[in-house]
Amino acid sequence: MDNRKLRKFSGKRSVILCLIAGVTLVVLVWFLLLPSFLPQRFQLHRPFDLPTLGICSKRLNREILDQSLKIGTQFMLQNQKPDGNFNYEYDWIQKKYTKGDNQVRQAGAMWGLALIYQDQPEPETGIAVEKAMAFFERHSTVTSDGARYVIYPDVPAGATGTVALCALAYIDYLRAAGASLSEGKLQRYRKRLDGFLKFLVGARNEDGLWHEYYRTSDGQPYGDPTPYFDGESLLALIKAAKYMGYSDLKPVILDAAEAGYRHNIHEALQEDPDSNITKGYYQWSSMAFYEIATSRWPDTEQYGDYVLELADWMIDVHKTLRRTRNTAYAYEGIIHAYELAVQRQETRRARKFACVIDTGLEKLTSWQVGSPLANRFIREHPTDDLMAIGGIQNHRREAPLRIDVAQHQMHAVILARLYIYK
Repeated sequence: MDNRKLRKFSGKRSVILCLIAGVTLVVLVWFLLLPSFLPQRFQLHRPFDLPTLGICSKRLNREILDQSLKIGTQFMLQNQKPDGNFNYEYDWIQKKYTKGDNQVRQAGAMWGLALIYQDQPEPETGIAVEKAMAFFERHSTVTSDGARYVIYPDVPAGATGTVALCALAYIDYLRAAGASLSEGKLQRYRKRLDGFLKFLVGARNEDGLWHEYYRTSDGQPYGDPTPYFDGESLLALIKAAKYMGYSDLKPVILDAAEAGYRHNIHEALQEDPDSNITKGYYQWSSMAFYEIATSRWPDTEQYGDYVLELADWMIDVHKTLRRTRNTAYAYEGIIHAYELAVQRQETRRARKFACVIDTGLEKLTSWQVGSPLANRFIREHPTDDLMAIGGIQNHRREAPLRIDVAQHQMHAVILARLYIYK
């Protein structure tokens, strides 16, 4: 090629390169600078975010989460009935209460308020917790050997998870309020907790897992195990042992933890790599395994390994960030995994978990009625309805607000504030 053709070719190449550079610069300016000038609720995640690889532009902060918890707490308090249980579901656009109820989720809402009180011990919240406790006390009975179980109104059978969540509510409320309670009230609450724990210990099957149901006539457990109740019951026992002095439960806890891991994780994932059984066990076992791993009991390090492996599974296999329904439950587990990764100085995992938490919780916060991050669907239906503000949708474009969705998300927010957004 002679010099004239070479110069001509070089000139065309320079023009092409300049055009490519110019287009690239415009794209970078558009995606990297423009979002900074938009209100947060209009911002989208930048296309270069790869949260599962630990690459993300953080959007959440303590102020946003504090506000979310504040209005979420008010939603739960506003939806407590005079009897002490809760409005189960409220369609905030049609202003109608949905028919139906769920005893386990009702007990879970009581536990959620106990956790909120533990985080922020406001008198109004404490009163609400004790009101819910009084409801479940009125609707429970005690066997001849002292085991306490719930007889929820208008249901044919008891659910073991209801008892487990009642125990969790007592454990976490007593941890927070014990010193301020009168001696008489403290003794009454401890006695009720004793009864719930005794029932849980006796409700296991021969494999070390928990029967799903019990007869309301005499408390006799029956039915196959369910991953939800296996996890809830295990979490109640380990928290009782670790924080409330029930050290005699240790052999039962370790036996149940191994049985649960074997059945609900190892065997379930062999059968189906994206098992619904493991999904049901996920956050409960992650919270329970975290408590075991940090208990300083000998030979329990593997439970920390399980928490980290399960978080990887939830993110990479179950793909929680792609789910279209509310996945606040996932963050109850992933946040514990993040804290363990930090403690173990596993920087790569900690960065990955932090990005997934930030990305996922920002999305879910945009589904909260009254949030400054509220999505387009919520903004198109402005409301001052006190029964709705602070409630959280189960889908970005579905109006019903269920009490357990709020409970799980507020717990995730509390954990995020505790471990990440300090």
